[in-house]
Amino acid sequence: MKGISYITDDHNKIKAVVIDYKLFRTPGEEIENIMDVLIAETRKDEQSIPFDTLMKNLKKKGKL
Repeated sequence: MKGISYITDDHNKIKAVVIDYKLFRTPGEEIENIMDVLIAETRKDEQSIPFDTLMKNLKKKGKL
C-alpha cells in the first residue's frame, strides 16, 4: 500500500510499520481510524464491565 512501510527483523518478521503522515492526514482522518483500531486491538482481552457499573463508578468519582 502506498505510504506504508514495514520494518522487519533478520528473519523477515514484521516488527514495525511506518506510515507516511502526509498521505494519511485529514480530511479523511485515516490516522485516527488506524489508531482507534490499534487501541481496540490492544484492549480486546481486557475484562469488560457492565454499563451500569461504569456509570456508577464515573458518578462516584465526580466525572459525571
